[in-house]
Amino acid sequence: MAKMQAQELLKLEDAVKIALENNFAIRIASNNLKMDEANATIGNAGMLPKVTANILDNNSIQNSSQTRQDDTKTELNNAKNKSLTYGVGLDWTVFDGFKMFAKKSQLSELQKLGDSNLKLTIITKISDVNTTYFDLVQQQQQLAAIDSSLVISNQRLTIAQNRFSIGKASKLEVLNAQVDLNTDQTVQLKQRETLANTKIILNQLLARDVKTAFFVVAEIVVDKNLLLPSLTDLAIKQNPQLEAQIINKRVAELQLKQVIANRYPVVKVTTGYNFTESQSSLGFTSSSYARGLNYGFSASLNLFDGFAQKRTEKIAKLEIENSKIAIDQQTNALKAQLESGYQTYITNLDLMDLEDKNEAIAKQNLEITLEKFRIGTITPIEFRTAQLNFINAKVRNTIAQFQAKQSEINLKELAGNLSF
Repeated sequence: MAKMQAQELLKLEDAVKIALENNFAIRIASNNLKMDEANATIGNAGMLPKVTANILDNNSIQNSSQTRQDDTKTELNNAKNKSLTYGVGLDWTVFDGFKMFAKKSQLSELQKLGDSNLKLTIITKISDVNTTYFDLVQQQQQLAAIDSSLVISNQRLTIAQNRFSIGKASKLEVLNAQVDLNTDQTVQLKQRETLANTKIILNQLLARDVKTAFFVVAEIVVDKNLLLPSLTDLAIKQNPQLEAQIINKRVAELQLKQVIANRYPVVKVTTGYNFTESQSSLGFTSSSYARGLNYGFSASLNLFDGFAQKRTEKIAKLEIENSKIAIDQQTNALKAQLESGYQTYITNLDLMDLEDKNEAIAKQNLEITLEKFRIGTITPIEFRTAQLNFINAKVRNTIAQFQAKQSEINLKELAGNLSF
């Protein structure tokens, strides 16, 4: 107990907070969302012009010979020629059949999809943290039950030794008590190992040093007020997987708009301002210099592409149809999971109440049996049976509590209502 007090008390809300900050999968999903946000811009959709700076420098050294119309001939070796052009140009698509607007909307939907994926990752990992945390609670409770059993087994061994010393019990009774004590110690060691391994799993989920020492709260509190209709309504509205399928349908619809846009002409405007310098060692002009604005536009329209446009549109429509089917499939699966999970939840609540009563009865029976054993009115076997019945009842009770809590967590996860 002193060792436990020296450790950190890890509350569930603290574990969730650490997981939100550190969990590797959540951090990756968060970065993916940031990338989607960076992509969802009007520039990436093609709405903004492209501005480029250009420079071209050409130089040559040649042996040149020129003959004019009057037969005058001019020759020059190592004639140097130089041409330098530089400037800024702008290229802007001003109309593409509204394809750029559909793409911008699609990028925004993909950002929402990234947000939905992040939410799914968070809910999944927080569910894992909750489940592992309450698994630790039940493991801790089971260890406490085994520890109390060891106290009783030690008392039994002491009573047996005292009775043997005054001649009221045989050596066999002492040996049986020692064997049962050793058995309880073995169970205790195995339970400590299970508890330690579960702590490693939780530390791993929290993305911290797996050797971090801590203990958890001593009880499991189950929400007994969940109702299937309200859970179903919440799930339809905010389940991340269903939400992702709905977004995928909108993405497919916007993809079709982009495909249809290819039937329209594409109009671009271009403009620029350039500087040109040239020098020549031979010729009528030894040097020249020019600067000025150029501008224009271009338009193109696809007249025939081997029916590729028709084929692409057909495929895009089929993608929309598939996305509708996926929504129906996800909705059906979600409702089935909720229905099945809720039935398990109700059953586990009943089992939890039943096992709680069984533990109380087994505890009362053990107390009566222990008193009878002290005065020697029952056999060691009867006492051991009562002891094991109490330990088993206590373990079953902790398991029932954990399973009920796990059912609650699963239902809230499906409903997208698991508290962060």
